[in-house]
Amino acid sequence: MVAGRVCLSRETRGSLEILKQKRLRRMNSTSVPEITNVKNTMIRSGGDALKSASCGPRLSGNADSGARGSGFFKKGAISMRKVDKFGAADLDWTEKIPECPVYYPTKEEFEDPLIYLQKIAPSASKFGICKIVSPLSASVPAGVVLMKEKGSFKFTTRVQPLRLADWDTDDKVTFFMSGRNYTLRDFEKMANKVFARRYCSAGSLPATYLEKEFWQEIAGGKTETVEYACDVDGSAFSSSPNDQLGKSKWNLKTLSQLPKSVLRLLGNAIPGVTDPMLYIGMLFSMFAWHVEDHYLYSINYHHCGASKTWYGIPGHAALDFEKVVREHVYTNDILSTEGEDGAFDILLGKTTIFPPKILLEHNVPVYKAIQKPGDFVITFPRAYHSGFSHGFNCGEAVNFAIGDWFPLGAVASRRYSLLNRIPLLPHEELLCKEAMLLSSVSEREDLKCLSGDGVSHRCIKVSFVNLMRFQHRARWSLTKSKGCESASMKSQGTVLCGFCKRDCYVAFIRCNCYLHPICFLHGVTGLSMWKELCYLFKGRHF
Repeated sequence: MVAGRVCLSRETRGSLEILKQKRLRRMNSTSVPEITNVKNTMIRSGGDALKSASCGPRLSGNADSGARGSGFFKKGAISMRKVDKFGAADLDWTEKIPECPVYYPTKEEFEDPLIYLQKIAPSASKFGICKIVSPLSASVPAGVVLMKEKGSFKFTTRVQPLRLADWDTDDKVTFFMSGRNYTLRDFEKMANKVFARRYCSAGSLPATYLEKEFWQEIAGGKTETVEYACDVDGSAFSSSPNDQLGKSKWNLKTLSQLPKSVLRLLGNAIPGVTDPMLYIGMLFSMFAWHVEDHYLYSINYHHCGASKTWYGIPGHAALDFEKVVREHVYTNDILSTEGEDGAFDILLGKTTIFPPKILLEHNVPVYKAIQKPGDFVITFPRAYHSGFSHGFNCGEAVNFAIGDWFPLGAVASRRYSLLNRIPLLPHEELLCKEAMLLSSVSEREDLKCLSGDGVSHRCIKVSFVNLMRFQHRARWSLTKSKGCESASMKSQGTVLCGFCKRDCYVAFIRCNCYLHPICFLHGVTGLSMWKELCYLFKGRHF
């Protein structure tokens, strides 16, 4: 029998107890006046694994005196400061967030997802996110798919503490607290009991009410933890030939292989990027503020259960978003690098949650969506987003890219290299392959598809021309330096720069004094460095 409560392992309970004792010690040694001017920060696990150690929680701030009458924390004056800071005492701001566009395609318009998304992208992308209501319904429910078609389907949850405002290295444990191993049915029973115990009903409640409840709980409620199953391998789309949605092109299992998909050119599958993953939540399960890897598109389908609230930031406001986070959420001592990339580095960890009110106060545009079963939510390139569940639900998500993604994909690759992060995608290789395919299209075929693919084709062409111009300038500089010994035309595929991990497909540098490949960015900008530091330099060393 699954009890109507979050079931914590002994290790998890021990971790939370350590966290409680640490905070109680700080509360006892710190008076309220001393904490008045400390910047409060809330960082939460959005249920996504940290991408690198550099994204780990390094935040040190005020002592969180949040108070749970039943458990880990006690209420007091300090928690009231947190309430004031994040506006939990007045939640009218939740009603000031406009909704994102909602589209109702016909079955004819619904035929090909990438063609339809190309059509709506120019207007919908201005909002960061949009919702598409499917004209097709699944004839085989997700629960049946996972319980019968998938056989012994089980998953392990992650325990999400609902209130953490004080971050340092001791808090890192909370990002890796593992919950129970569940079947879908057992998790649903547990989640429904939690909901019914709180609201004395198993029925759904208005989204506006639950939105206020969520932020009130984050600021200082009584719920200790919730569970969230994120990044679960698998799909709940049916393989039955009688399932209209499952056999359509909107089946997320096949989306990456559609003709207009850039990701079809990848040699290997990437879980969560080319292959979908499941996300199974309960009341107040949350996904933190984040942007998709490489600024890709994402598509999320709501299979069953309670609704989700989404918040989205348009891609054109991404730098404004990061500036607000850097200046009004994070403290300076946790930023791994100065400038605009400091916040970006931590946000990549997908562990930051804070109310949109802070963004509204600083004129960053925010839009929301209420996603129900049968709805697709699209996030556009470079659009930050976050959200939470209204109860038990099951969703599925995957990334995708079309031609208009390449310019922003290049920006993401550059930022990754500045942070010395290994890329998930070979952006340069994908661009070259797509450009070669585009050039091979006959003039007749090009004219035929120009009206629908014009923006994508232009983005591919411009991105490719910019890449080639950079390559030519770099080669010219290397030749002029008289340090270039020879050039090889043999292709080695994509290699990573030994300095910054940047992906190199068109060309890279081999130096007699360095074992690893060097990207042209370092080769050109570092010519003087080579001449000064290369102990084998004798006029010709590349």
